Amino acid sequence: MLRSIWEDLKREFNYGNAVTRIILVNVAVFVGINLVNIGLYLFNGWKSDNTTFGHFLDYLCMSSDWWFVLTHPWVIITNMFSHFSFGHILWNMLFYHMCGRIVGDLLGNKRVLPIYLMGGLAGALGFFIFENVLNPQLLGAEPATALGASAAVMATIVISGVIAPDYVVRLLLIGDVKLKFIVVTLIFLDLAFIAMGDSNSGGLFAHLGGDTFGFIYAWQLRKGNDFAFPFMRFFDWWDATWSRWRNGTPPQRGPKVAYKNPKVREKTTAGSSRQDSGKRSSSATPRYDNMSHQEQLDAILDKIKQSGYESLSTEEKEFLFNASKK
Repeated sequence: MLRSIWEDLKREFNYGNAVTRIILVNVAVFVGINLVNIGLYLFNGWKSDNTTFGHFLDYLCMSSDWWFVLTHPWVIITNMFSHFSFGHILWNMLFYHMCGRIVGDLLGNKRVLPIYLMGGLAGALGFFIFENVLNPQLLGAEPATALGASAAVMATIVISGVIAPDYVVRLLLIGDVKLKFIVVTLIFLDLAFIAMGDSNSGGLFAHLGGDTFGFIYAWQLRKGNDFAFPFMRFFDWWDATWSRWRNGTPPQRGPKVAYKNPKVREKTTAGSSRQDSGKRSSSATPRYDNMSHQEQLDAILDKIKQSGYESLSTEEKEFLFNASKK
């Protein structure tokens, strides 16, 4: 049975989209953390060893101690994939699955992981600033720690709500709700808990860090600035390098130059340009002449799902931008 479960998970990870892979990594880390806790419980004579487990967990959490972060830099990344409480990971992954798919469909699968990472980094920064600048109880206290994907999830939720505010999702026990109302409600709750003096104010400021990044990313994306682009280039390079290493293909050294007869190219281009021009004008861009506003929006969203956001024309991007403001 365990072998069958492992094969299913491996297949989901290998062939699933970025959202599925991120969820599987979070679940794997959650299981690993709790297995360590169970092991310490057993080896300690059926008693909880909170001290040892707390030290172990510190090496995965974001810390308010700048020296600890400087000497343990991996915590900047590991904290956003780590959960200990079942309720914590359950709600984070439910919301992430819901909104991550929307971001992947509308902006492309390659942007999902960069957005997650940048949202998590913004959350870690928000937590660090609060604990070292805004927290009046910091003086003489032990360094605070934070873990969980909440900031990365909030960044994804905000971006999905900005690019598709009228997208309807079905919530358990509530029914159909538009994304914009979910975004506003979650941000309001974070602010309300902070105003109440919640003991987890550092974590709530991490949420606000993810929220802020989500708004900035969506705003800059509309202006043509994609913060995810450097991450995407790095991941493309990593995938190509890993594939060559796994397949035993030596890396390419220098550019390849191929000779082409320019006369043949001129003839081919001249003969095909007249034939292709009509096809591009009729098939590359959907015809919106007799469509309603909703039909146009559905057609553009279908095009994004098939070819990605980059395939949209200037007019289609402008239409999508105007639709998101309504």
